[in-house]
Amino acid sequence: MAKKKKDISCCETKSNCKVESIVSIDERGQMVLPKELREKAKIKTGDKLAVTTWHKDGEICCIALMKVEDLVGMVKDRLGPVIKEIF
Repeated sequence: MAKKKKDISCCETKSNCKVESIVSIDERGQMVLPKELREKAKIKTGDKLAVTTWHKDGEICCIALMKVEDLVGMVKDRLGPVIKEIF
């Protein structure tokens, strides 16, 4: 029987990290994701993005955006086996 390939989140491998663009924050605290980046990431009007942060020495050192459905999938993948063991 063939082994099932484990899905690995793109956030789990540091080698995939790269700068896609530089954005500015306006006086209202808003920014625009460039169209080319939205197209590459398949982000459409109405999509919800989760903002995640990494902390170092008590301060935020990294901010990332992730589609909510991808975050939900990651949580289910990680918690699913734990929940099955409990029940």
